[in-house]
Amino acid sequence: MDGTDQRMTPIDQDFFDRDACEVARDLLGKVLRHHLNGQWLAAQLIETEAYYLTDKGSHASLGWTPKRNALFRAPGTIYMYYAHGGDSFNFSCQGEGNAVLLKSAVIFPFFSDDPTSQAMVQTMQHRNRIAGRIRDSQRLCSGQTLLCRSLGLQVPDWDQQQLIADRLELMDNGYRPEQVLQTHRLGIPVGRDEQLPYRFIDAGFANYCTRNPLRVRKSPPVVCILSTSDSVACPHA
Repeated sequence: MDGTDQRMTPIDQDFFDRDACEVARDLLGKVLRHHLNGQWLAAQLIETEAYYLTDKGSHASLGWTPKRNALFRAPGTIYMYYAHGGDSFNFSCQGEGNAVLLKSAVIFPFFSDDPTSQAMVQTMQHRNRIAGRIRDSQRLCSGQTLLCRSLGLQVPDWDQQQLIADRLELMDNGYRPEQVLQTHRLGIPVGRDEQLPYRFIDAGFANYCTRNPLRVRKSPPVVCILSTSDSVACPHA
């Protein structure tokens, strides 16, 4: 989890013009940051899920509607929707209907005594209380709706939009996961391609993802463990 370069560079739209599984794997370690009320709120992505038009577990498989329009637009278009009582955030990818869901993240930087970083954490905790109590800073983004709530990302503001410099940015901080876990997605109903291994987790941060497949008995099994240089094997529906 070390070796992060604080000199970050922005990710351009071409990054998303690739297969959804490749994008999902390569999003791990990237930093999503949102400038809100004069303050940057930032998180490093540790868990993603890929979805395809031909995949019965995807929204796009149900066909085009105005609410799903972002899935059929240019790669890098933001698709947001409501789930589990909160907002969820996706990027469209190469091919109509294909996308990646941002499943979970950790605050960025993960360990810092810098006053600016501490102020950011306090803001994110204020936005993301649990039953009126302060949520553990290491679990602020451990789920797709928690991630959006902590970063202040909402459907009315960002659905069908693009990343905007100095407002909402995806950054490369030089970090690369040593190992990536590839496994089945969460919450897919039986008979809706629930067996497809389209979920990717930074193994170094598996304890902070939605559900750690290495520790939870009822979690989907790990299909394979990838290194950064490995190609992604993604059987399509």
